[in-house]
Amino acid sequence: MRKVLEVLSQFYVARRDVLELLLAAVVAQGHVLFTDPPGLGKTTLAKLLAKSLGLSFKRIQFTPDMLPSDVVGVNVWRPHEGRFEFVKGPVFTNVLLADEINRAPPKTQAALLEAMEERQVTVDGVTYKLEEPFIVLATQNPVEHRGVYPLPEAQLDRFLIQLSVGYPGEAEEAEILKRRIAWKRDDPTAYVTPVVGREELLSWMRRAEEVYVDDAVLKYVVKIVQALRSHPLNAYGPSPRGSIALVKMARALALLDGRNYVVPDDVKKAAAAVLSHRISPRDGDPRSLVEEVVAKTPIPYR
Repeated sequence: MRKVLEVLSQFYVARRDVLELLLAAVVAQGHVLFTDPPGLGKTTLAKLLAKSLGLSFKRIQFTPDMLPSDVVGVNVWRPHEGRFEFVKGPVFTNVLLADEINRAPPKTQAALLEAMEERQVTVDGVTYKLEEPFIVLATQNPVEHRGVYPLPEAQLDRFLIQLSVGYPGEAEEAEILKRRIAWKRDDPTAYVTPVVGREELLSWMRRAEEVYVDDAVLKYVVKIVQALRSHPLNAYGPSPRGSIALVKMARALALLDGRNYVVPDDVKKAAAAVLSHRISPRDGDPRSLVEEVVAKTPIPYR
């Protein structure tokens, strides 16, 4: 899987830790929410990820007038055949980019919940399984407040991690411009070929579930989560799903690092991305609060 990281780094200018967390989320069979202003290349990153992994890719541009059927599909009457035919929506893919997901009304957002959690959709009482792997990469604009529908906590909780690509520095932005001139096109995915097959990725996903987690590390995770729940500046803390998500990400990061066991540093590396969208500080930035709690939580020693 390190080959995938090299491809992403070759064609997308971003911090290495962001790309590692993204790939770890995929290995952990999780969904990713990007919270960034427009124009930072999140669509390009999603396409690069799907192509380097040899997976199918579809994109939905969410708008206020979208219906659930625009996401999952609809039964169409075929009069000449005297029957209904189910026409699959864009959710039937391996990597789904849900662009500006918070622009869609709540009913349409909810159409994704079953797919994200159970890897299936139900239309008119009939359930259709989604092909594995199924990964949602969603984006939302953090500075837009008109014509948007904030994601409810129940849907935010379905995302394994929340990432921010962030604005590039001077050197990084100069590198972006140089690469754009060299490629002579806006979309660099034309130069990318798969470096990992679907079956190999599924194998990595199964192996991540077998990575050893010591009881001391589990207690470390619990202490972090409990500290967030009881923090005086926090309105509510992560649910047990957040604890499970943190362990899943730590296992995936350990596997990508070539280990079959989790160390506390794996937990520390994943904590802010996993927990920041699962808390509600009364004041300040959620990520800063998570980092503060992690810094104050004693690291277990054996």
